[in-house]
Amino acid sequence: MTLLAIKDLSLSINGTQILHNIDLDMQAGEIVAITGESGSGKSMTALAVMGLLPQGASPKGTVTLDGTDILQTTEPDLCKMRGNAMGMVFQEPMTALNPVQTIGNQVAETILIHEKTSKAEAQKRAAAMLHRVGLKVLPTRYPHELSGGQRQRVVIAMAIALRPKLLIADEPTTALDVTTQARILDLLRDLVREFDMGLLLITHDLAVVADVADQIVVMQKGQVVEVGKTKTLLANMQHSYTKALFKASTHTVSLPDTVASAPMLNVRNVNRDYPAARKTLLGAKPTFRALHDISFQINQGERVGLVGESGCGKSTLTRAILGLEDVQGGEITLDGAPVFTGKRPNLAVRRKMQVVFQDPYSSFNPRHRVDRLITEPFHLLESPPTGAAREDAIAKALTDVGLLPNDATKYIHEFSGGQRQRIAIARALIIAPELIIFDEAVSALDVSVRAQVLDLIADLCRKRPLAYLFISHDLSVVRTVTDRVMVMQAGKIVEQGETETVFANPQNPYTQTLIAAAPKLPDLGVAV
Repeated sequence: MTLLAIKDLSLSINGTQILHNIDLDMQAGEIVAITGESGSGKSMTALAVMGLLPQGASPKGTVTLDGTDILQTTEPDLCKMRGNAMGMVFQEPMTALNPVQTIGNQVAETILIHEKTSKAEAQKRAAAMLHRVGLKVLPTRYPHELSGGQRQRVVIAMAIALRPKLLIADEPTTALDVTTQARILDLLRDLVREFDMGLLLITHDLAVVADVADQIVVMQKGQVVEVGKTKTLLANMQHSYTKALFKASTHTVSLPDTVASAPMLNVRNVNRDYPAARKTLLGAKPTFRALHDISFQINQGERVGLVGESGCGKSTLTRAILGLEDVQGGEITLDGAPVFTGKRPNLAVRRKMQVVFQDPYSSFNPRHRVDRLITEPFHLLESPPTGAAREDAIAKALTDVGLLPNDATKYIHEFSGGQRQRIAIARALIIAPELIIFDEAVSALDVSVRAQVLDLIADLCRKRPLAYLFISHDLSVVRTVTDRVMVMQAGKIVEQGETETVFANPQNPYTQTLIAAAPKLPDLGVAV
């Protein structure tokens, strides 16, 4: 029996055409994946199914869920259906949860809104649903007390609390590490089987859906360009765009060879403690050790990767290297000089390091033009360039990352996600640092844009002696852009070595688990 039928769905917003004649059918108990780049119309299609289209939207066609045309249903009736007949899991769970409500209350709220039951009964059912999604924490916990994977499980529990017939998951694993991602995908697959519901999975990554989806729908610029059963489609891709997505998903870059060089960054026996909550009123205040005896070295021009699950200490280590936090015991030096002197960061050392963040948009001030944004590191210099020298530095930084000098006069909202990340890299390069830290710098990008940014990084390595620490949960990316990799677990480096050696023959059980959990596209031997 057909659960969801989308026929000739077209959508315009304030006169701009967004979707063009979308057709899609799915059955109960089926997992359908919609894939494509940002702007392809994936999320807008999902919002049409939920009846959550933005103001100014003018849809045409039909979206029929279990016999009900969503586009012809009134808002009060849609409110009754949302959470009851259909549920949605959003990409960023922290923004989908209420920070001042316990997770138990938030799951119970869905039950109380749609059913006439007591609060105690709703709380009991909420606790059972949290347990069903594999959450082993108390329902009295708040969202900020949970990890990213745990918060995503809470959002899933909210969405399925009333066992809806259709669940829509919009990029539910993009920001998660590989082991957590694998658990969430396994959970969603198990829930589909248990509840016999349909799952509409939206993602830009073919590797995520290759082993999960029954059917794949490929969208480009608001149109469905190819659709088919997963194994059939991957083995016999017809459309050039589908082939391009597959090629980008398996993209590898060609790094220039490294030459023997002197040590640059030295991290020796570093520990980092944080105060923890007292367990008793008058008891001693305990501490939590986030970093345990960390030691490693990065040479000039060397590309090093750092992988591990959320909470393993990667971000804490990054802040310590950048001189943003002091450490308890051990020492961090760059070119022999400590990153901390006394209780203050050593700015003479700090100017030799820059960082590229995961989300470039949130790391920029939207009110400033690009020329001001990328010259922010100039404040670290004793004699920052002015006049023509400043303009030349801006033009060179933008040109090096594949942008135009006249982009300097634009604002950040005028650029795509990939272009913003190029601007972030330009900001990092403009003072010619010795070390760049890439902190999940490509995890939020489409596969094709990610491939372009990785090629850019490889090209920059050819142009200048660039050393970097590349932090990511995407093992396929780390494998292609690093010479050496370190694996971190619970604040300790449990394995390190040449990248290809570690990936081909991991020695530590945790490393073996990470590599096994990483999503993989089948080697189909097809021409792309």
